[in-house]
Amino acid sequence: MNFTRAADECNVTQPALSRAVKLLEEEFGGELFHREGRFTHMTELGRMVETYLQGMFENSQQAKQIADQYVRLKKTPLKVGIMSTIAPDETIELISALRVRHPGVELHLCDADAPSLRRKLLAGDIEAAIYAIPSTTPDDEVHCLPLFREQMVMAIHPGHRLANQPFVRVSDMNSESYIHRNNCEFAGYADAILSEQGVTVSPVYWSDRDDWTLSMIAAGLGFGFMPQHSVNHPGVVGLPITEPEFWREVNLVTVRGRRHSPAVGALVREAVQKKWFREPADTLPAAE
Repeated sequence: MNFTRAADECNVTQPALSRAVKLLEEEFGGELFHREGRFTHMTELGRMVETYLQGMFENSQQAKQIADQYVRLKKTPLKVGIMSTIAPDETIELISALRVRHPGVELHLCDADAPSLRRKLLAGDIEAAIYAIPSTTPDDEVHCLPLFREQMVMAIHPGHRLANQPFVRVSDMNSESYIHRNNCEFAGYADAILSEQGVTVSPVYWSDRDDWTLSMIAAGLGFGFMPQHSVNHPGVVGLPITEPEFWREVNLVTVRGRRHSPAVGALVREAVQKKWFREPADTLPAAE
C-alpha cells in the first residue's frame, strides 16, 4: 500500500506507476485505491479485481517461462514427417543425434507417403519432413535440403533368371510378375517410361509395407521396384536398373519463406553434419 516502494519493486519511477494505475482505473471505470497518504488502501472494486489481476500476472510470468524454454531448446516440441519408404536406420541416427545434443527437443514423428507429408507440411500440421518426390518441375512452395541420393533397383529372388546379371535393363522386366508398393514415390512416374518402351508387368500383390514386399519377393512371387538401401532381406538381391536409370533424392523439406523454429534449426544443423550412408549431406554423388 505504498506507491514509492511498489515503484522501486517494479523498477519504474513512482509517477510512472501512478499514471499506469490511473489508466487502469479509467479502463475499469472506478478507483482501485483510496490515496490517503500513509493510509492508502484498496477500494471495494480493487478488492474485487485483485484476484483476477494476480492470476493474469502469474499466467504472464508462466508464459514468459514457456517462451524462454522454447527459444533456448529447453522444452521445445518438434513435429517431423518421414516418408514411409525410407530405410529407417539412417533416419534413426539423425533422430538419436538430435536427442543427445538437444534433449529439450520433444520429437513427434509420423510416417506417410510423400504427397501426404507435403500437404501436412503446407497446412502447418508438421514443421519439417523428409521425403522424395521425383519430378523435373521445381516446387516453389517448399525448400529442399538434399540429404542423400540412392538408385532404384529391381529386387528379385536369388533364383530369378536375372539374378546373376550385374544390372537389368527396363526392357528386361517385360512380362514379369510385380509386387506393387503402394507408397512408392515412383508409382505413376515409372509407368510412363515402361509404357514408352512397350514393357508390361503383371501386378500380383499390392502392399503398404516394405517388409511384406520383401517377404513376397523372397518367396519368389514377383519382383519389386525398390530403393537400393531398402533391399535388406537375406532372400532378396537388388540389381541396378539401367536404360534408363532411376534415382531418388531424399530431402529435408520445409516451407519456403516460413521462419524456422529453434527446433527446426537444430534439426537442419544435425542433418547437414550427418554422413548419410558414409557421405556428408552437402557432398551428394552426382547423378548418373
